Amino acid sequence: MFEVKNIEDVNLAENPVIAQMSKYNHEQLLFCNDNETGLKAIIAVHNTVLGPALGGTRMWHYQNETEALNDVLRLSRGMTYKNSISGLNLGGGKAVIIGDSRSMKSEALFRRFGKFVNSLGGKYITAEDVGISPIDMTWVSMETNHVVGLPGKSGDPSPVTAHGTYVGMKACAKEQFGSDSLKGKKVAVQGVGHVGEYLVQSLAKEGAEIFITDIHEPTLKRVANEYGATVVGLDEIYDIEMDIYAPCALGATVNDDTLSRLKCSIIAGAANNQLQQEDVHGRAVMEKGIIYAPDFALNAGGVINCYSEVKGLSPDWAMSKAEEIYTTIHNIVKRSNSENVPTYQIANKMAEERIVAMGKVKLPL
Repeated sequence: MFEVKNIEDVNLAENPVIAQMSKYNHEQLLFCNDNETGLKAIIAVHNTVLGPALGGTRMWHYQNETEALNDVLRLSRGMTYKNSISGLNLGGGKAVIIGDSRSMKSEALFRRFGKFVNSLGGKYITAEDVGISPIDMTWVSMETNHVVGLPGKSGDPSPVTAHGTYVGMKACAKEQFGSDSLKGKKVAVQGVGHVGEYLVQSLAKEGAEIFITDIHEPTLKRVANEYGATVVGLDEIYDIEMDIYAPCALGATVNDDTLSRLKCSIIAGAANNQLQQEDVHGRAVMEKGIIYAPDFALNAGGVINCYSEVKGLSPDWAMSKAEEIYTTIHNIVKRSNSENVPTYQIANKMAEERIVAMGKVKLPL
């Protein structure tokens, strides 16, 4: 039921979208367009075996629709694995809005998007992601109940995401250095938006030596001044001497170019889809002796926070649940070492095992 489909018999030229869906066994895609508000969006539902598909909405200035489609497919699949490995009764989904989040936002656009979300009848639950704020989600919620991360409820998931990333990073340090203390460790944080800044805050409290970079200069300067971090260039970050590389911006930053330059022992960050090609770069990282914390397991704090809102659980429950990421990452790394298999494969397998097992659960007649 969950296995990737064989797509050899699919004519890519005639049906490229269906072929891409089939590759990772996506259930549904909804293309959203509204000329009046300027909305152009894609909602991807990957898997609903464990429950309704929950995943945030990202607003990004994609170069073209193909880039947006590739992103939403990868992100939604990642949400299935993230929700599963975190022990949540949720499936995986994601949405992307094509546009500049700094200039194109409006109440009308988000309310129109909310109508599209509502048309799925609860199969997809949305929340904030890159380029989206809790206020934006408030507008979405005017048209649908299938939205979480609202002000006054679970709110901004960034602190929980950052905390899970932080404790997972410590689990990697325990395995790599023999101690989970990050005091004095050189940590390069790429991207200091909401999650990245909270991560920097935790690292600074523990006494790590922090290097940061970001495309937004004012934020970069403020974070550097507030936490005593050293600013480095966007490309320079791959070349500095460091113990831990923490990608907290967009994905695919672990690739052929950067792996030949990275001088680190651990890769542990909050960004999604950090490996440009899982099968290639996941193994390359392992062969270089670098511990890679699979991103969907490490950055699960955000969806844990959203799940607490879905189920009416407290913020304390969410933070406590995020603490379990330490154990999850530790188990992944230990199993990777014992089986001599890349960590991403171990994490995928653990997530898939739960989905297959729960897919066998039948309600009584």
